[in-house]
Amino acid sequence: MTTFKAAALQMRSSTDVEENARTFEEMVRTAAAAGARYIQTPEMTNALVRDRDARAKAFRPVEEDIVAAKAGALAAELSVHIHVGSNAIALPGGKLANRALVYTAGGALAATYDKIHMFDVDLDKGESWRESAAYEPGSEARVVELPEFRLGLGICYDVRFPQLFRAQALAGAEVLTAPAAFTRQTGEAHWHVLMRARAIENGAWMIAAAQGGIHEDGRETFGHSIIVDPWGRVVADAGDAEPGIVYAEIDPAASAAARAKIPNLKNARDFGVRLVGQAPLRAAS
Repeated sequence: MTTFKAAALQMRSSTDVEENARTFEEMVRTAAAAGARYIQTPEMTNALVRDRDARAKAFRPVEEDIVAAKAGALAAELSVHIHVGSNAIALPGGKLANRALVYTAGGALAATYDKIHMFDVDLDKGESWRESAAYEPGSEARVVELPEFRLGLGICYDVRFPQLFRAQALAGAEVLTAPAAFTRQTGEAHWHVLMRARAIENGAWMIAAAQGGIHEDGRETFGHSIIVDPWGRVVADAGDAEPGIVYAEIDPAASAAARAKIPNLKNARDFGVRLVGQAPLRAAS
């Protein structure tokens, strides 16, 4: 395995898909010109739209999605891997998929992943979200093998479910991902510790491109696009919520080295869980 340069694009997607597609292309070209071989974008690259009627007008099936089309074309033209962190994709029946798309340097669509865990939460200050009202959750974790490394796919709220990333690490993923549109409230509290924890416990690189700032649809996202090495060190952080690009040199072999030092993936054991005085509740590992 060889080292390669990765880029995480920090965006502030509007409600206008065409505008976001132009911004996406400009940033991808900038990252490729800087030598990035793998380029990741945030969750909801194509648009952030809260209004239900506006979503119905904005989002299309994947074969009609202009960001997806641009990603494949740019990957081929620039000879880079492009990981669209996610787009909102129209599904038959009226719901949407929160879908990641990974294109190889030849422009082929190597993998897709539909976000499994829906952000259905009630936060402080009256902030409430029901992602499941508009989006259909996925049901299968995905690991994709690229020439330089194995890539595990996650999206935003998935990062709070360590079993997803553990399964990907056990499948050989050296790089894990959680491109996001984290709220400012949850980001300030948990972003860095969650990203570092997933890297440390799996001995894997963690890359998370993020949305940042106050968006046209009224929401505010945390930014701080981040790259963490397999020992848990933050090697790149956008530092704030402004649009921009962060880079890091990725050595997939660092994952094997971290796992050799602390072989917790190998040392894990199956165990039962019992509420004392009652029958076993469940099995775990």
